[in-house]
Amino acid sequence: MADGRGRQTEIGPIVSSAHLADGALPALSELEFGLILAGNAFDRWMVRCMTAAGEPGCAAIDVLVLHSVAHRQRPKRLGDLCSVLGVEDAHLVIYAIKKLEKRGLVTSTRAGKEKLIAATEKGLEICLKYRAVREALLVESVKGLGLDAAAASAVAATLRALSGHYDQAARAAASL
Repeated sequence: MADGRGRQTEIGPIVSSAHLADGALPALSELEFGLILAGNAFDRWMVRCMTAAGEPGCAAIDVLVLHSVAHRQRPKRLGDLCSVLGVEDAHLVIYAIKKLEKRGLVTSTRAGKEKLIAATEKGLEICLKYRAVREALLVESVKGLGLDAAAASAVAATLRALSGHYDQAARAAASL
């Protein structure tokens, strides 16, 4: 890259913390910065898409829980929701469920000691409205990038694998 006087300058990887990029794998810091930006953008998107679908005031975790509960239209156990979403603190999911119940989007029942959460008709309807907004505003623009479906699936698989490494490292760090 050239500076204002036409001289070449080396910027290096785009990271949020240069001191972390000074280690043995600078590209990991670059990836982490991308994850930070993508994660925050994705959270904003979910909240605003849900608002456009007719349910303003939802937090990102509420949207995630609703879509997970609606998945395959089968009731879900609290533990399964936490596991699938990678949420360690069950209280976050419990609070989201309570908020969604007050909105009439999910219902919960007991099956022995376990709590089962299911999407209501209104919840399923909102999920379909969300999908329509997503198709119109996000999918169409992403399709314009010419993103190869196989490449996108490979990136998704890599991110899932990396999440396992971060979880393992977190467990190790907790024992220090």
